[in-house]
Amino acid sequence: MARRPAAVGTAAAGVTLALLTACSSTVHVEPPTPAGEAAAACRRLGAALPETLDGLGRAGSEPPSPYVAVWGDGQIALRCGVPRPAAMEPTAEVVDVNGVGWFQDPRLPTLFTSVNRVAYVEVTIAKNHQPAAVLVDLAGPVKRNVPE
Repeated sequence: MARRPAAVGTAAAGVTLALLTACSSTVHVEPPTPAGEAAAACRRLGAALPETLDGLGRAGSEPPSPYVAVWGDGQIALRCGVPRPAAMEPTAEVVDVNGVGWFQDPRLPTLFTSVNRVAYVEVTIAKNHQPAAVLVDLAGPVKRNVPE
């Protein structure tokens, strides 16, 4: 049980950094380290992501990673190949958005993770954006590039 909060804290720290670093066009986001089929799917996804998302253009991330995408000044950040969400219980509610299941972390309401695919895709969405609009725009690339 002691390991569970640490896992949540680690994920939250990577996501929080993405949202708080906004002074330049490069945003710090801790990249995940997927392997095998998950890494290949994440590289495909990275190449297929939109240049604009909910009115925000793509921004650079530091350190550079094929598994991270950022829009705006970190208002929206995606990390592909993250671990299974620690807060996701077997009975957790998952919302289907255009064929992609998303788990919303109850402790971090701006954090969504796609599930039931070869790689978990985590998206952090600032409160001034509508999560539904962002997840709809990401559903197509996730569905096409990260198989179930």
